[in-house]
Amino acid sequence: MVSCNDLRIPVLREKRGLTRILFIPHKNLMRLLPFLALLALTQWLPAGDKPNILFILADDLGYGDVSCYNPESKVQTPHLDRLAREGLLFTDAHSPSTVCTPTRYSIMTGRMAFRLNYRGVFTGVGGPCLIEKERLTLPAMLQQQGYTTALFGKWHIGMTFFDKEGQAINRNGLEAVRRVDYSRPVPDGPVHRGFDHFFGTVCCPTTDWLYAYMQGDRIPIPPTRQVDKSNLPKHEWSFDCRPGLVAPDFDLEEVDMVFLEKSLQFLDTHAEKSPEKPFFLFHSLQAVHLPSFPGRDFKGKTKAGPHGDFIFQFDHIIGKLLEKLEELDLTKDTLVIVSSDNGPEVGTVIHMRNKFQHDGARPWRGVKRDNWEGGHRVPMVARWPGRIKAGSRTSQTVCLTDLMATCAAITGAKLPPNAAEDSFNILPALLGQDDKPIREYTLHQTISLALAIRNGDWKYLDHKGSGGNRYGGALQKYAIADSAPEVPGQLYNLSSDPGEKNNLVSDKPAIARALKAKLEEFKSSGRSAPR
Repeated sequence: MVSCNDLRIPVLREKRGLTRILFIPHKNLMRLLPFLALLALTQWLPAGDKPNILFILADDLGYGDVSCYNPESKVQTPHLDRLAREGLLFTDAHSPSTVCTPTRYSIMTGRMAFRLNYRGVFTGVGGPCLIEKERLTLPAMLQQQGYTTALFGKWHIGMTFFDKEGQAINRNGLEAVRRVDYSRPVPDGPVHRGFDHFFGTVCCPTTDWLYAYMQGDRIPIPPTRQVDKSNLPKHEWSFDCRPGLVAPDFDLEEVDMVFLEKSLQFLDTHAEKSPEKPFFLFHSLQAVHLPSFPGRDFKGKTKAGPHGDFIFQFDHIIGKLLEKLEELDLTKDTLVIVSSDNGPEVGTVIHMRNKFQHDGARPWRGVKRDNWEGGHRVPMVARWPGRIKAGSRTSQTVCLTDLMATCAAITGAKLPPNAAEDSFNILPALLGQDDKPIREYTLHQTISLALAIRNGDWKYLDHKGSGGNRYGGALQKYAIADSAPEVPGQLYNLSSDPGEKNNLVSDKPAIARALKAKLEEFKSSGRSAPR
């Protein structure tokens, strides 16, 4: 006998035009509520269809660098603005860290990198890879779901190079790069962590000690000479280029156009040879990391100097990738997400403010490395025609760690308990079906492993100062005195105090204690996302 409390769910199988009824007895209903919530979301998705996923990650692009976020921006970003008009703009999106290496680890794993207890970033041939061999990654998960996976551009999560005696080097600096035997393959690069295809650079393409392209598991054209910086552009944004070794085919001013050509070739080849398979393409740019070396076709394109031209080039690259999707009739079947790995660089912001009145961190306090919002609140735009409502905005607090759980939900992948420990499924936000906060808590970390925790409008920093930069020298003019210097932490209400000027730890000690306790719980438990 069927009780009136039993549940029948019609499930439309769009491909075959069939409707099946799921019968769920009342006694099992409460146990299945999480499944039912997921089922309700997946009714938006055609049965058997898995979208292509194009993830475009800028480097050091600030919230205020993009014209759809900052009406006072001195650089227009028409292609990213178009993407926002055709999709969803996130106003409260965050990078997992305030610097490159830990953010990229967290994107790849859905796990906060502070759990590794690794400080700093890799340069040159530093390693080994921070991602353990047995850990499930975002691209490996998508491989299991039938995706072809590719990364073109910057890696920066570490890998192991060997010397002529077969000894692992795993050191930063010029002498380490000189010791490498480039005939030996790397055992722990992108192609060993879930990518079918990789062409790019080991670390920051035009900053670190090794200036050479890597393809697959080795560098086919090794560096042969030291960089001659006298031949490179000289301006306020041309510093941060270490005097490392450079390969004959490596042009420091054209790196991003090489990455673009590789991604365009991949899309052409995939559409021709594997049109039945979905793809995951991670396009990882040099732009707009210092040194600001816009390509030859982009110099002078803006009235905001070389760095403005570099932002313009970044936007142009987005446009070319979108154009290729249209050319191949892939637009409707592709989820496109664009974001940045952290906030804008110190020197970039200072010079752009002083010379062009352009503020890449606007309207937030702090810059790259800082735990204040300017260090980790980033632009993030998503488009998925027919699924994401055009011209929509969301104030959901999200983090780039969330890509893994979200892609799992989209593709039907099952995440094991020891994966994606800090990743939340933001598919409801993408589909406009979020009627409550997805994340109750969000964690933030800096280059020094200083931590912060966010809950709604409340943000607690478990440290004094920025957690990253020292506010002396050129940053002194932007220093804001702590209104409660006698206490060890900082508490801000971002709704009433988005500039993080009024430290409320002394006024709201119970909130500060509760957030610190929650932070300690997430540290000791090894995860912040639900199992």
